[in-house]
This record gives sequence, C-alpha cells and structure tokens, in this order.
Amino acid sequence: MYPNVKATMEEIKRLVEIPGPSGFAFQAIEYVKQTLAEEGYDCVITNKGGLLVTVKGQDDTRHKYLTAHVDTLGAMVKEILPYGRLRLSMVGGFNWNSVEGEYCEIHSDNKVFTGTICMHETSVHVYRGAGEIKRDDKHIEVRIDEVVKTEEDVQKLGISVGDFVSFAPRCEITPSGFIKSRHLDDKASAAMLIQLLRHIKAESIELPHTTHFYFSNNEEIGYGGNSNIPEQVVEYIAVDMGALGDGQSSDEYTVSICAKDSSGPYHYALRQHLVQLCKEEGIDYKVDIYPYYGSDASAAMHAGYDVKHGLFGAGIESSHAMERTHESSLENTEKLIYAYVLSPVID
Repeated sequence: MYPNVKATMEEIKRLVEIPGPSGFAFQAIEYVKQTLAEEGYDCVITNKGGLLVTVKGQDDTRHKYLTAHVDTLGAMVKEILPYGRLRLSMVGGFNWNSVEGEYCEIHSDNKVFTGTICMHETSVHVYRGAGEIKRDDKHIEVRIDEVVKTEEDVQKLGISVGDFVSFAPRCEITPSGFIKSRHLDDKASAAMLIQLLRHIKAESIELPHTTHFYFSNNEEIGYGGNSNIPEQVVEYIAVDMGALGDGQSSDEYTVSICAKDSSGPYHYALRQHLVQLCKEEGIDYKVDIYPYYGSDASAAMHAGYDVKHGLFGAGIESSHAMERTHESSLENTEKLIYAYVLSPVID
C-alpha cells in the first residue's frame, strides 16, 4: 500500500537519530545511499557531499528535480573554557533558548562524547534572576559528561575547537498519530522521498519525465540544492516543511504549498499546478506564505538556474525547536509528491 504512513514515520525516526548538522551530514547521506542502493538505485555522491538519484522517464528531454535535505541544525565548539566547559558557535538558524537543557553529542576526531547544553547561570539557588539572563552564545555552554576541571583536561580527551555538536532528537511516535522530534525539518521530507523511490522500484513504475531526486546536505546554511542540476531540468520542487504559527494558514494535518517566502514568490503556474493536483486527487492542502524562510529551490534560483520552482511539505509545528507533525499531514504530502511526479510538466 502506498503511501504507508506508518512505515514513513518509522523511516523518519531512523533518519532523525543519525546526527548530521550542516557540514557534518555525511552519516545521513551514507544511510540514504545504502538504503537506496539496496533498492537497486545508482547513487551519485556530489563533490559537495549531497546524493543524487536519477529515475529515467518516458520523456528524457524535459526533466523534473525534487530535493529534500538531511542536514540539520547543530553547533560547533567555539572555545574551551578554563573550567572545562565548551562555548558554542551556532550552525543554522535557531534560538539558543530552544536548545537550553538539551542533551548533545560532541564529535571529536577519535570519540563521541555526551553532554548537556545549559546556561552558565543555571542554578536558581546561586544566580538570582537567572531566568532573565539573555540566552546567547556568551551564557550558553556545554557541560561535558567527563571528569574535566580545566581547559587542559578537555584537550586531553581530544576535544578541540571546530568539533561538531549535535542535538539529541528525542523522537517519539504517539498513539494519537503524531511524530515529535527535533530535525523533522527536513528529514520528514527525506523519508517521504525514500518511500516514494521504494514504491517506484517495487511497482516498476515508469515516470512520464526523467526525474532527479537530490538529498542535500547544506540547506540549513543556504546552499544545499543550488548545484548539480542537469540542463534538461525545467521544474524544481523543494520538499520541505510548512511553517506554522500566528498568521499562517498551514497546520499539522494538511500539505502546505508555499506561495512566497523571504526569497520572493514561487513560480505561479507551478504552484497552481500543485493546487490543481490536490483538488483532483482529494488531497487536503493549504496555501501559505512563510515570512522568514528559504529553501533549496530558492537557493537554485539565486544560483541562476532557469527553472520553474516550487515548494511544499508537511506542516511542522515549532520549527527549529521541538518539532511535531501528524500522520495525516505526512500522508497528504506523500500523495501530492506522487501525483506530482506522475503529472506532465507544465507549459
């Protein structure tokens, strides 16, 4: 059965548990490579470290291109403090308060160490007004789960400036149909593309157009999907999260189709094509504008590619923090991805 949303949620869980901040997403890329190779796909790792899979279609002159990114938010060690803690430099855009109290891993060259991200002034029994202190890179630190009392103690462990720090996902699938976890942006979409590729292979489906599937690894820092686009590509779809909050029409139960983000409007005719597919297939959808957002598709446009670009995905609550979506949003998104790849390119 396709889509099988329960299987998709289990695939998401496997993906989010693989650490992969932007610049350090090679383990997630390798997982996708092995998974799709087992299905019989030829996978190409780009020089940038992304993964490209091409499915030849009936029309090999006008191609489609779909992306999802497997890189996540994270941090790097900025400084080793004299008392044995770490100061961080942010990787990707998030608020420091969203990771306060989170468990983390420090990825040194020879070992992975665990720790907790916390305020220097955490103890309310010591620091009066601790709740009002600004959450920023001057006050947020990593408390390492090792006996370290000095900078030298930390260095002896092999931890150094530039080591990546990943955040614990804490993924749960609830009986009520929700999946809650860090990094649903955008491993939920990556899982959906993996599931689609499995279905195409299992059912020997021939697509109407040659279609490329790119799993990017630098989206959170702005340039994940802005290269490795064949000249035959005429349509580019970023499958990425829908942003939820006050003033937004998107929710956790429908597929969110983006009309505009901080980069400007998406291609009008392609957006209308996606809406029409939803109407024809009975897919629950919302059209929305994401005010502080950019995607692999907008990055491709900034790079100068002459393509029609679009963006849609599952609605993700509390983006760049403890995220959540519902199985119905995943199902509606998977249905739209499938309807799209089976549809002709627009004129």
